[in-house]
Amino acid sequence: MIAQVSGRVAAKHADRVLVQTPGGLGYEIVVPLGVMERLPAVGESVTLATELVVREDGWALYGFLDELGRRFFQRLIGVTGVGPKLAVSLVSALGVERGARAVQERNIALLASVSGIGKKTAERLALELADKVAEFVDAAAAPVSGAASAALQALERLGYARAEADRALGAVLAADGGGAGDAETLVRRALQLLTQT
Repeated sequence: MIAQVSGRVAAKHADRVLVQTPGGLGYEIVVPLGVMERLPAVGESVTLATELVVREDGWALYGFLDELGRRFFQRLIGVTGVGPKLAVSLVSALGVERGARAVQERNIALLASVSGIGKKTAERLALELADKVAEFVDAAAAPVSGAASAALQALERLGYARAEADRALGAVLAADGGGAGDAETLVRRALQLLTQT
């Protein structure tokens, strides 16, 4: 298993980052929106806790800022019907602590508000994980959402689908190494991408 990748940020693309190790290997790692927002600029060093997911249609590496994020992702994909894409979507939308709290409190409405998670999947998450997420709720980890999360909510209020808004924000963050600034700046730049036809 590839549990950690350290190296230089070689490139950023929407929801993934390319990390080049000192040995010359390049790992393409899918990351949640909040992680992308906090990555260092291209050319700088980074260490990500990673989870390798092997499926019939291919292998994918998912990255998180710390071990806590990786463990929460592992819990999510252990739930029947929740694949890595849904798990990343949940972490992108709610973050680790808020997502875990929603599961623990069986907040079906909040869980179902995440793109791709319907009521049945939200109920399954709450049923299977409510007693298994206390460590994530109690952790005094820094939030991984911030400006990007606020910008995502603002774009949704403007009528954009979560997936569409998520892609635009990912592109904005990748374009300038994650230094896009506050939520207002992110929204303005994402809207420029979304309105180009």
